[in-house]
Amino acid sequence: MAIQVRILPASELFIRDPQDTDLGRRILAASIRLMDELGLEAFTFKKLAAELGSAEASVYRYFSNKHQLLLYLVSWYWDWVHHLVNQAIAGKIEPEERLKAAIGALTRPFVDNPGVPYINERKLHQLVISEGSKAYHTKSVDQENNKGLFHGYKSLNDEISTLLLRINPGFPYPRTLATSLFEMAHNHPYFAEHLPRLTDLKAGVKLSQRLEEMLWAWTSTLLKMPKH
Repeated sequence: MAIQVRILPASELFIRDPQDTDLGRRILAASIRLMDELGLEAFTFKKLAAELGSAEASVYRYFSNKHQLLLYLVSWYWDWVHHLVNQAIAGKIEPEERLKAAIGALTRPFVDNPGVPYINERKLHQLVISEGSKAYHTKSVDQENNKGLFHGYKSLNDEISTLLLRINPGFPYPRTLATSLFEMAHNHPYFAEHLPRLTDLKAGVKLSQRLEEMLWAWTSTLLKMPKH
């Protein structure tokens, strides 16, 4: 079922919003595919233009460089995850139930959404796992942060932190735990696939389910929730 949602990254993340034109949407679709396949270092606008059958100058009408494009994609991703979290907790009243639903959503951000056909959520999820940290592990991170370019990530952190504090108002590290949940949700599937000695998860079809169980066990222990 298509989820009708329009995600709008900050205006500083583009020259022209690619979601507004056919070429822009094709740029997003092809860049996700190519960045995931090549890695950020090998990815270039020249290769992207060749994939599109378009002039390289056309890409520069939307993004000034590949770092800005990566920031746009990562921002879109975190806003998408936040949307999934909000959907998961809607209608749930008990704090523990809401947190458990949110953790489940964090482990499945690759849910296909036909309502946005130019974004392959599964590929974007893989891209953020492998390349996403390069969006903010840069010398310009402070300037970009001051412009509000990481609002989506920080807004999701606020949401999860609030859920944690509803369960244990005295817990001293809600933001740290929230961020750690995001990082674990990304790193451990990657470890299971490529560096299996760094995780207790095993690659396979039930990976998301086991990841959810692991994150819940870890979180509930830290929050000292009663066993049921």
